[in-house]
Amino acid sequence: MIGNAHIDPVWLWQWSEGFHEVKATFRSALDLMKEFPEFIFTASSVAFYEWIEQTDSDMFAEIQQRVAEGRWSLVGGWWIEPDCNIPCGESFVRQGLYGQLYFMEKFGRIARVGYNVDSFGHHGMLPQLLKKCGLEYYVFMRPMPHEKELPGRLFWWQAADGSRLLTYRLPFDYSTWEGELEQHVQRCAQEIPLPFSQGLCFYGVGDHGGGPTRKNLETIRLLNQAGGQLQLRHSTLEAFFRQVEQHAETLPVVQNELQHHASGCYAAHSGVKRWNRRAENQLLMAEKYATIAEAVVGQPYPDDLSLAWKAVLFNQFHDVLAGTSLEAAYEDARNGYGQALAIADRALTFALQSLGWNIHIPLEDNVQPIVVFNPHAWSVRHPVEIEYRIKGAGVLLDEAGRVVPLQTLRSQVTTRWRGRLGFMAELPPLGYRVYRFVQPVEQPVDFPSLKAGEFYIENDALRLEIDPASGCIASLLDKRRQVEVFAGPAARPVVVADDSDTWSHGVFRFDHEIGEFTAPRVQLTEAGAVKATLRVTSHYHNSRLIQEFSLYALSDRVEVKVQVDWREQHKLLKLRFPVRVSQPSVFSEIPYGAIERLPNGDEEPMQAWVDLSGVLPETGEPYGLSLLNDGKYSYDARQNDLGLTALRSPIYAHHEPAEPDPDELYSYIDQGIQRFTYVLLPHSGSWTTARTVQEAVLLNQPPTAYAITFHPQGELPQVNSFLAVEPESILVNVLKKAEEGDDLILRAFNPFPEPKQAVFRLSFLNRSFEAVFGAYEIKTWRIPRRVSLPVSEVNLLEMTG
Repeated sequence: MIGNAHIDPVWLWQWSEGFHEVKATFRSALDLMKEFPEFIFTASSVAFYEWIEQTDSDMFAEIQQRVAEGRWSLVGGWWIEPDCNIPCGESFVRQGLYGQLYFMEKFGRIARVGYNVDSFGHHGMLPQLLKKCGLEYYVFMRPMPHEKELPGRLFWWQAADGSRLLTYRLPFDYSTWEGELEQHVQRCAQEIPLPFSQGLCFYGVGDHGGGPTRKNLETIRLLNQAGGQLQLRHSTLEAFFRQVEQHAETLPVVQNELQHHASGCYAAHSGVKRWNRRAENQLLMAEKYATIAEAVVGQPYPDDLSLAWKAVLFNQFHDVLAGTSLEAAYEDARNGYGQALAIADRALTFALQSLGWNIHIPLEDNVQPIVVFNPHAWSVRHPVEIEYRIKGAGVLLDEAGRVVPLQTLRSQVTTRWRGRLGFMAELPPLGYRVYRFVQPVEQPVDFPSLKAGEFYIENDALRLEIDPASGCIASLLDKRRQVEVFAGPAARPVVVADDSDTWSHGVFRFDHEIGEFTAPRVQLTEAGAVKATLRVTSHYHNSRLIQEFSLYALSDRVEVKVQVDWREQHKLLKLRFPVRVSQPSVFSEIPYGAIERLPNGDEEPMQAWVDLSGVLPETGEPYGLSLLNDGKYSYDARQNDLGLTALRSPIYAHHEPAEPDPDELYSYIDQGIQRFTYVLLPHSGSWTTARTVQEAVLLNQPPTAYAITFHPQGELPQVNSFLAVEPESILVNVLKKAEEGDDLILRAFNPFPEPKQAVFRLSFLNRSFEAVFGAYEIKTWRIPRRVSLPVSEVNLLEMTG
């Protein structure tokens, strides 16, 4: 018998009410322990424990005592029970890192049972993440048996890297209500997995907290006193798993993600999903450069980055990040993400500018130095835009005096003296390069412009043409391979009927198309040596869609900036891309991994990219398209037709079977203006050879440019790389200060299904080391600052063993 209280800290209520329920539930459990010495309580979510510690030290001391006695069971080991599809891979690491270290500090132990009983699906790399955070077992409930067929309730769940852990799907609800317990016990007994003689039965009032009641505990006593074959034992999840583990070698192995439940959650509430993506990436960049700035120029490492991460982690709670909470909850979420972004922005700005102030830049007349920082451990060529003060025609030079093509772009402000400069920056791995903007000059250098016309733009790699009648892409020609990428109108905005509730319960695809955006206006807004842009504006009823299609010099990608002013209700917006291949296969990014899914039209979760590849009908050669994004998480694929889900507009927190009152005034999700960017990356071969992964990371963590002053006394060179990895396919996702001690932590990831051997060169520490990665493997190292001490591989908790 597992006494628990499923507590949603946010859902149909705001977090302040959730906090009260946590405190009341924990108080109730502690009081019942005094009356029922056999009672054991199980609770997850480290954030709850920290709330108690910060507001009621006496209650917290009671919990510590009960944990030490074995009567209060710590499970989960994560900061909260998050959505298990939408956070990035590193967010899942931080859930475990901050959660388990808190448990170890306050209770002298870590959790061993992963615990996400209410999350709406579970991505396929969780076994690796759980294992490397010290968790040995996993408990979940959704998807239910009618949504996902499994070989049994108890099985080994294995990730693509080979990590596996013993996993149990709850047979019924995690909660019981007054008067239900006896019937609930009988149902659970019928679900005991053969050949075992033990089963799990969760009980206690949940969702809004409450936990086991006095009546529950009295009923359990009465059932045991009645005798019979069924014995009810107050216990823990860990004890259950330890028992069944002794005979678990014959259990089936599941090598797949655990999906789907509530597929509408992948797209519900674009705002919270965009805030989450921005905060995750800004924190990762801030950590990297804060670490480097401390080591190189002595800029103090900020001590509030963990506070920022915890704000992000809390708002990844499954009912918040999934978009299924009441409207007021998103004011709280925006505040939390705003706090995290403010901390990250400040840390990154201080780190980058402290490095910039130490670069040797001699004083020159009529020169504006510009330093561009690359946050990635590989060389980058990427467009950079920066605002500047207009003093006349100018020329851009690199550190060696070579002229760099540049273009004057539309400024973000409307004045006569402020302009915007665009150029393609060539940047070393995880480092920077200084450019010099000289103005005024008597004879500006003219560079040939990208080809552009009323309805087309073109560079050396691609030619894109817009159909003026529909506003869709009429042609995208891969010039190097002479391949027409699309089989029909592409970037086609489709309006889909969506009468489902906020979760889209029981809905697994959105395919009832009821309209399209029409009456387009096409404008050529930029045409120069660096960038050419076509703006397409179209309308559907009261809604407006703007897509700005851009090509850059020396680039094989199409960047599309989107602005939607959405005024529809119970409708969904998709952008469709029919790729001109046969035998399609679809891969998409999942947290710290990738997965192949069938192109059967089902709505699926993703991270920053999805790829549809196949063979060209004329030649049979492999070819495909990667679709990258900076804040969307939902797609479908109908054979060769790829669809990006831009938004949904259900009622806030509408849960079937409740029927909306036609006379009531409701708030609808995703009303008004939103912005996002996607990138089209056509390629030969498959996603593994197309730089899909790197380009998606680059879209979400672009270089940062600053106009800086002269520093004749600076000692750093004008071009510098602090850290590089070979091959470039290995991603250095994390460089940070260790949570304990003064060492540094480096985390890298092989995002491909083939093993890789890598060399890491940390020039800022005068260190290098080698490593071998398995398929989709995450590796972490603790790096002492003293070169005489060895680099050691650690787990995700930054511990050896």
